[in-house]
Amino acid sequence: MKRILLDTNAYAAFKTGDQDAVEIIRGVETVGISTIVLGELLGGFSAGQREAENRRQLTIFFESPRVSVFAVDETTAEFYAHAYISLRRKGKPIPTNDLWVAATALQHGLAIFSYDKHFLEVEGVIVGRRPEDFLP
Repeated sequence: MKRILLDTNAYAAFKTGDQDAVEIIRGVETVGISTIVLGELLGGFSAGQREAENRRQLTIFFESPRVSVFAVDETTAEFYAHAYISLRRKGKPIPTNDLWVAATALQHGLAIFSYDKHFLEVEGVIVGRRPEDFLP
């Protein structure tokens, strides 16, 4: 079993009932969410028509003992800086929020569950999108 960090699109796939996303989230040992992803989710909720319901469902999701929020701190910033310069030297930048997500994953030894391929450019990051990427 793996410990994963959810990207925003993975949480959205889970909430829409995507079979693979549901299987992954139900089958892993730890489900992490970065405060960066939390901000993206809350921003999306605020922009939509179902903000109260989406917040209620997120609160229920956080009640699971397997779900943890990972905050950005000084150590995360060090991982960010290392990944940033590495990507810059390769000429392969990725969106800033996703770089923070990658730094959080590296800091805490988490694999990223995302549908974004650009995470593959970050050295040391394990990223997947299918059950076989995470489950035995």
